[in-house]
Amino acid sequence: MKAMSIIAAAVMAASVIALPALAQDAGTLKKIKDSGAVTMGVRESSGGLSFTVGDGKFAGFHVELCQHVLADIQKQLGMARLDVKYQPVTSQNRIPLMQNGTIDIECGSTTNNTARQKDVAFAVTTFVEEVRIATKANSGITSISQLNGRNVATTTGTTSVQLLRKHERATGVDFKEVFGKDHADSFLLLESGRADAFVMDAQILAGLIAKSKTPGDYKIVGEVLNVEPINIMMRKDDPAFKKAVDDSLIKLMKSGEIAKIYDKWFMQPIPPANVRIGLPASDATRAAWANPNDKPAEDYAKK
Repeated sequence: MKAMSIIAAAVMAASVIALPALAQDAGTLKKIKDSGAVTMGVRESSGGLSFTVGDGKFAGFHVELCQHVLADIQKQLGMARLDVKYQPVTSQNRIPLMQNGTIDIECGSTTNNTARQKDVAFAVTTFVEEVRIATKANSGITSISQLNGRNVATTTGTTSVQLLRKHERATGVDFKEVFGKDHADSFLLLESGRADAFVMDAQILAGLIAKSKTPGDYKIVGEVLNVEPINIMMRKDDPAFKKAVDDSLIKLMKSGEIAKIYDKWFMQPIPPANVRIGLPASDATRAAWANPNDKPAEDYAKK
């Protein structure tokens, strides 16, 4: 009996030791290795971060960063070939599609906050955003207080209007929300006059304005509603994959290559219309590159 107990204890100990290994084997790296493919979640109209150029092709700052990351992972796994598939996602479905395994890495315009960290994981911050208001240049709107009685557009599944309502200068301001299914749809609400303002990340607003038929007809105005870290997103509880993604991004940050990639997408003419967004990297974005971290938006709000 004693000998049996020793054997049983040994088997149990071996099982406990094996559990982390099994968990790791079941992660995204193994999925990529076994399938020879990876699916990147991308956005169709997220400014210079992630957008479609037509014919099922996507581009942008975060798309290119993810291409670098996946090339490094391909080398790490010793794969001769890696099939990168692109899956368009929206603000509404990006987290469910990550959780159910439809996408493996999301390279769009997702804010890293504590609520979302309960469902997904985020890479080190690659872009820090300011939430602002876009309106028509002749609207007379220059601040939050002038939105009273107006229609304000935002994209379904984003937090922008919530931020607007919480702002101290929004006290007593009564406006009506109108929703676009994606950022391009929200901008169309502004363009067509169905909305008087569009609340969203400034770089997305700048990108949509730059690509519009008459960029001079629009302006970004008013108070900064929030400062948010925008991160590449992954599945939760997969430390091996997160480390691979972070290591690749940190390498780009330390070499200075990330600044060149940023300049390509925000300061130079970009497809499909060959227009320039003209949005230099902010001090907060450069600070994130200098000191890589995955702190949530709440940490930025404390500053």
